[in-house]
Amino acid sequence: MAGKFGTRSNVLENPVKRVAVSTGRVVNLTVHGIGKPPRELEPGEDHTWVRADQFERVLDAVVERPDVRLTFDDGNASDVEIALPKLIERGLTAEFFLLAGRVGEKGRIDADGIDALLGSGMSVGSHGWAHRDWRRLGGQHVEQEFRIAPRVLARHAGVPVRRVAVPFGSYDRRVLAALRASGVQRVYTSDGGAARGDSWLQPRTSLRHDLDDAWIDDVLAGAPGIRRRARRTVAKFVKQWRG
Repeated sequence: MAGKFGTRSNVLENPVKRVAVSTGRVVNLTVHGIGKPPRELEPGEDHTWVRADQFERVLDAVVERPDVRLTFDDGNASDVEIALPKLIERGLTAEFFLLAGRVGEKGRIDADGIDALLGSGMSVGSHGWAHRDWRRLGGQHVEQEFRIAPRVLARHAGVPVRRVAVPFGSYDRRVLAALRASGVQRVYTSDGGAARGDSWLQPRTSLRHDLDDAWIDDVLAGAPGIRRRARRTVAKFVKQWRG
């Protein structure tokens, strides 16, 4: 994969337009998988896989939107095989949150894929080790998910990894405290809605299998109805203080 899309050593041969980072209101989008899955999906995972044409419709809608951030979870091979060339074509950058314990598995990004991402101007963060619910961790899994995973990914990337995306969007005050203690600089969730660009805790909205133009317009507006906004606010408050 590195040979096709470039490596860190030839990043200047594949110039990517850097999207300005806003400190005001931003909308964070999450992509999980694109196209036909090359592996057996976990229960419910198919809800967040999209077709290639749906993915491109989203990219076309955000290409002139510096207030929109693109992120990818799970480290699926489609991140490199499908998403990366489409991002490069449009001069977009994105952040890819990988599962350190699954790098190189069937249907997942491998070491060459990580090189391809970084060499094309993308960045890498941690999605933990093995896609576990961080609220239910115990014993050695705590160390593995919060500390070992970022270190392993940093060795792959050759740069420190200090941003994380929470698996399943499942967190509480204990999880947030553990992440702060681990030196994490930014945490992405799945709470939906708009965010402040410089906040430590960043809500995101996941692309869904049934997205259409109306869905894209609604999400990018970042201004859902009063009831939906109230539900999101309450849900985020409960997550941050439960535990």
